[in-house]
Amino acid sequence: MNISEIFGVNVFSVSVMKERLPKKVFAEVTDVMENGGQISMATADVVANAMKDWAVEKGATHYTHWFQPLTGSTAEKHDSFITYPKDGKTLLQLSGKQLIMGEPDASSFPSGGLRATSYARGYTAWDITSPAFVKESGCGVILCIPTVFISYTGEALDKKTPLLRSMEALSTQAIRIVRLFGNTTAKKVTAFVGPEQEYFLVDREKYLKRKDLVYAGRTLFGAPAPKGQELDDHYFGQIRERIGAYMKDLDVELWKLGITATTQHNEVAPAQHELAPIYSTANVAVDQNQLTMETMKRVATRHGLVCLLNEKPYAGINGSGKHNNWSIGTDEGENLFEPGDEPIHNLQFLLVLSCVLAAVDDHADLLRESAADVGNDHRLGAQEAPPAIISIFLGDQLDEVVNQILKGSEDATAADAALDTGVSTVPVLRKDATDRNRTSPFAFTGNKFEFRMVGSRDSIASPNTALNAVLAEAFCNAADALEGAEDFETACKAYIKESISKHKRIIFNGDGYSDAWVEEAARRGLPNIKSMVDAIPVLVQDDVVDMYEKFNIFTRAELASRVEVQYETYAKTINIEANAMIHMASKAYIPAVVAYSGDLANTVAALEAVDADASVQKDLLNQVNVLLKQAASALADLECKLPQVNSMDSMGAMAHAFHDTIVPCMAALRAPIDELELLVDQDVWPMYSYGDLLFEV
Repeated sequence: MNISEIFGVNVFSVSVMKERLPKKVFAEVTDVMENGGQISMATADVVANAMKDWAVEKGATHYTHWFQPLTGSTAEKHDSFITYPKDGKTLLQLSGKQLIMGEPDASSFPSGGLRATSYARGYTAWDITSPAFVKESGCGVILCIPTVFISYTGEALDKKTPLLRSMEALSTQAIRIVRLFGNTTAKKVTAFVGPEQEYFLVDREKYLKRKDLVYAGRTLFGAPAPKGQELDDHYFGQIRERIGAYMKDLDVELWKLGITATTQHNEVAPAQHELAPIYSTANVAVDQNQLTMETMKRVATRHGLVCLLNEKPYAGINGSGKHNNWSIGTDEGENLFEPGDEPIHNLQFLLVLSCVLAAVDDHADLLRESAADVGNDHRLGAQEAPPAIISIFLGDQLDEVVNQILKGSEDATAADAALDTGVSTVPVLRKDATDRNRTSPFAFTGNKFEFRMVGSRDSIASPNTALNAVLAEAFCNAADALEGAEDFETACKAYIKESISKHKRIIFNGDGYSDAWVEEAARRGLPNIKSMVDAIPVLVQDDVVDMYEKFNIFTRAELASRVEVQYETYAKTINIEANAMIHMASKAYIPAVVAYSGDLANTVAALEAVDADASVQKDLLNQVNVLLKQAASALADLECKLPQVNSMDSMGAMAHAFHDTIVPCMAALRAPIDELELLVDQDVWPMYSYGDLLFEV
């Protein structure tokens, strides 16, 4: 297989457009892609026809406006290329109007009150900066046109529209920064993202017999397996044949879609793996990550597997995240997060760094909210992922630079760049200026920042919208202070020192998993928002609303709608999990234990009838009955409280009640059943165990 021959074959890329479009049309399209603006309808007609012809040659019969509603996943409505028949024949057509705008039904997508259910009209509009592609599935071959999704009254009903707005805001303010340093030729600054994707695989046959996995995407019951991840033998271990075959097919599918899947390996937990691409522009990265998740699930089915993207599918072992590697660069190729060989003398980098520190410190709560997810509540801070406290890891070199700036000195030097193993046949290595800190939620890793808090199944649109927005605000503040300064260098150094001094509390290079850091963060006044329901209200804080409205990223109404949607998502998710637990406990676990205890009782009676020692069986029966009674009581409590919570009028109050009341009830039901799993005969136990799910893939 030649990667170069298949890479991007299913993408209507710039190179494909160059081959298929007239030069004048191609020039107009690429100009709009690079500089903004609108293409003419005549040009749209030419592009649409060329796109249709290309897709039909690939076997496509339908097209769709592919968008990302507030569900967090993608949506598509397929329309065929067929036109009205004439003389028994029909032509295939895709017009410029059909390319540019669509009208899916908006009524059933979550809108958080932006749209009443009785009003159905919503519009999709072509995102010209993200290439169209064909998707091969059970429906056939479909031409997918990436779009935004807005309401009849113009509000964003999706995750992509605010992202694109944030990218423009960041570019505008970042250009002001580079102009301060004499760059008069750069036209825009772009946010780039490379999302690492963690996931679990499970045998499909076993999956289908675990209703918690089917309904909730995670196990709601399950005793620990005798072995977990304590030996660290799965991490970067040899990839098993079945998993390797899956990864091979997955790579091919992703490469055909132009997704630069490069890294694949076993992760820390058994049955856990990771895939990582090369970075791309933020909106394309968002689209490609959604495609990656879709493709991972689809390819898994071919191999008799199921891909689990829930952040915590199994208790007691590591969950899955999505490391969001984020950087910004000019259209001339300059990475603004690149410190250079002597960062202490790189004034532009130091100003950018000070702005990042200010942005993250001022809006740590918003960044935490941007990674809020029901599954992430089980993962963050669980000795496997960054804590719920936002901090920045800079590494030894930049930490020393910061210290020298605060002292008013410029004596900081780079760390030793050589690494000698002491083995004569092994070359001396050139090491990076920073180590990696896997316990940090926001770590500088050489020329980018790695936001490690994002959940594995989440869209990366929200965190990148927030990152772009908070940095745009910090850049704006810096530019406002420094533009027109009589002595720019002196003013800039003073601004950097003042900003770093004000925001140095956000820097932490130590162990983010430690209890000591939780205490230290509290002393520093850093927020520690532990749950999704506590994070949601941040979206409508005055400082957040003011920032988003200032840069035309969200309106207050759009932010209020997101609050409502997230509360609703939390409530519905926990409700589904609670109902699944009730179903499994009442229909499977408790009946199985009742039958087992009956068999034990018969055994005890039979032994006592012949004067044999039944003490072991009696002790086991007593243990089982005690736990069975606890499970029955917890089940009754959950069944009683769930309707009460569901009857609440306010979605916010309901979400908090699910968190404060139902989640503890679920934990109380799980505990005795998990203990029973270790006591009851495995031939009687009605569900596959953790050992079956994790080690028999």
